Amino acid sequence: MRIAIYGRPFNLDVLPYVQEVFDNLSQHGVDIYVHHQLSDYLNDKIKIVAYNVLGPDVKIKGFIDLFITLGGDGTLLDMVSVIRNTGVPVIGINFGRLGFLATINKSDIAAAIFAVVNKDYCLDSRDLISINSENEVFGDDNFALNDITIHKRDDAAMIITRVYMDNEFLNAYWGDGIIISTPTGSTAYSLSCGGPIIFPQSNSLVLTPVSPHNLNVRPVVLPDSSTITFEVESRSSNYLVSCDSRTATIDKTMRFSVQKAGFQLNLVRLSNESYLSTLRNKLLWGLDVRNY
Repeated sequence: MRIAIYGRPFNLDVLPYVQEVFDNLSQHGVDIYVHHQLSDYLNDKIKIVAYNVLGPDVKIKGFIDLFITLGGDGTLLDMVSVIRNTGVPVIGINFGRLGFLATINKSDIAAAIFAVVNKDYCLDSRDLISINSENEVFGDDNFALNDITIHKRDDAAMIITRVYMDNEFLNAYWGDGIIISTPTGSTAYSLSCGGPIIFPQSNSLVLTPVSPHNLNVRPVVLPDSSTITFEVESRSSNYLVSCDSRTATIDKTMRFSVQKAGFQLNLVRLSNESYLSTLRNKLLWGLDVRNY
């Protein structure tokens, strides 16, 4: 079994858990591949375990059986641009805070790796969205698992975002910006701006305004079969467009269209996990004993 590991620079106090990941994989006789960026960072930081370096030109489809991410949800989101449309499953070990996507706690590393190696898991397929524009701002990395966001610069006045659904005018949003979120991203930035939680199987997108100037403007849930088009008007010289963790500065009027991407990401779910249990645990539902 070939398992690849991806991660970003992290606090040195988690190195014992990183070592535990490598040790457990080695004990199970796994062929370990480490993403080249992580390999450079780990140089001499952990006890040497035999592994291969996964270079930037390696075709992972049909070669790598599974990816493990070390970090938080942001690390797993970064991983999407590596996995892309290959369908390779991914499981996240959470070194971050909330962990809606990277759901494996540090204390459960050994059990999680045992389950993965023995294929005691199921796949939770998540839809992505893609963004297109005349200049192809994000190139081939124009897809997002969580959300695509249009936002004013920190020191800028509010922007006006005109939104069309399947070429029919929906609304003009005056404010700091707007979030186009997948069901997966509904528990991220959109939730913090008052958006609803959407189940992954809902076949929906949510349009959530950021600090709207008109108080009667609220989030809207749309079918994910829609094509959503945006035109931005700003008194400042530029504004921001984000595609998950990738951000571009736009300095002119441009028309963007967002729609469901043509592929999914396969998240690994262990037998003791479910979307509902993740919601309850991460949002601390039921912590008040009066709920039971």
